[in-house]
Amino acid sequence: MPPLSPLDLPHDDPYGPHNLPYGVFTTRDAPDLRRIGVRYGDHVLDAGAAAAAVGSPHAALLGHPTLNPLMAAGRPVWQAVREELRTWLTESAHRSAIEPLLHPLTTVTLHLPFEVADYVDFYASEHHASNVGRIFRPDGGPLTPNWKHMPIGYHGRAGTVVVSGTPVVRPRGQLRPPTGQPESVQPTSDQPTSDQSAPAHSALPPFGPTRRLDFEAEVAFVVGAPSPFNTPVPLSGFHDHVFGVCLLNDWSARDIQSWEYRPLGPFLGKSFATSVAAWITPLDALAAARTAPPARDVPLLPYLDDSATDAAEATDAAGNTGAAEPGGLDLRIEVAINGHPVSHPPFAAMYWTAAQQLAHMTVNGASLRTGDLFASGTVSGPEPHQRGCLLELTWSGRDPLRLPDGERTFLEDGDEVTLTAWAPGPGNNRVALGEVTGCVVPSTP
Repeated sequence: MPPLSPLDLPHDDPYGPHNLPYGVFTTRDAPDLRRIGVRYGDHVLDAGAAAAAVGSPHAALLGHPTLNPLMAAGRPVWQAVREELRTWLTESAHRSAIEPLLHPLTTVTLHLPFEVADYVDFYASEHHASNVGRIFRPDGGPLTPNWKHMPIGYHGRAGTVVVSGTPVVRPRGQLRPPTGQPESVQPTSDQPTSDQSAPAHSALPPFGPTRRLDFEAEVAFVVGAPSPFNTPVPLSGFHDHVFGVCLLNDWSARDIQSWEYRPLGPFLGKSFATSVAAWITPLDALAAARTAPPARDVPLLPYLDDSATDAAEATDAAGNTGAAEPGGLDLRIEVAINGHPVSHPPFAAMYWTAAQQLAHMTVNGASLRTGDLFASGTVSGPEPHQRGCLLELTWSGRDPLRLPDGERTFLEDGDEVTLTAWAPGPGNNRVALGEVTGCVVPSTP
């Protein structure tokens, strides 16, 4: 019996025609030639070569070495290209032209698929934020007073966003001097800034490799179509501007972070590396995973109010109206350390949706650029096994995590962290998201 063609996928393959995520790859015989690829099963379709072979009007867009031109083209083009790809991969008329353009995954090298413009990280999980509050503010409320009024976020460093598989060097930095006071990773916003200042020290603070290196399981959204300056994007504009979704690990040095965050927030404790998947899943592939977000128990300002149905209207900050975007996504995430699963965070439990994050990110008039990346913040659920970082899983080191190769409070050199996820797809199929893997390597002097 002849071997099956890579075009002949099982109907339930999580990378079947209902998925079709985009990436950028090179081959061994042309290591300097980056090409846009589309994952199909365990193979990668050379999308630019396929478009040229069939005479597609989008051949030029798919012939670039990054996804940015395609992302900038806008939603009508995204939908047209996606439909073309599905046709090329599933209809027998294209079989002879397309089959030779499929490369086994094991024979290609994957690269960061787009040029990152800006990077914004949010803090959108109520369960994560509440756990952090209970750890560091045990005598106060778990959430800060502003938390349920807006998605809290900060600007990160776009230049250190790296593709899955890139080693993560243990960062060095200033560490908090021993003061006898509890550590914190989030400022307490109901105190004056002056009260948040660390006490003066006559001696220099310690400097060296972080001893509290952590992962953060997150979901990120990639902006395609830009927006004009001074033009807020309403909830209804989410699908017009966001090209796709990917998993993200926002590595964190908790001890560096706890010393430097006062009073301005995350900086060097976060900016040394942020790992993203090599595959960007189109939003349209996740249509069956749409779900309502958790019930709101605090009224929202109109530009964030997603309580309306699709048939109703929402009002943006400028007074414009449009169809409301519910925005929740049912993504099932798994975190593994050295191949051993340690957590299963549910993205459906996130309090703030990506549409709300985008609306808040632009409500002051900030514009969007093609390649902007914004992440959800740590994804955590209500149960202990659903916590999305070691800070929560070990309760800041109090309760070590037991792994087959020993206990962990935080990550050790040689540890490999892998994030995987899937979502419900059409016809009871699953849509797989590209994995994010990173191995911790020792600090360099």
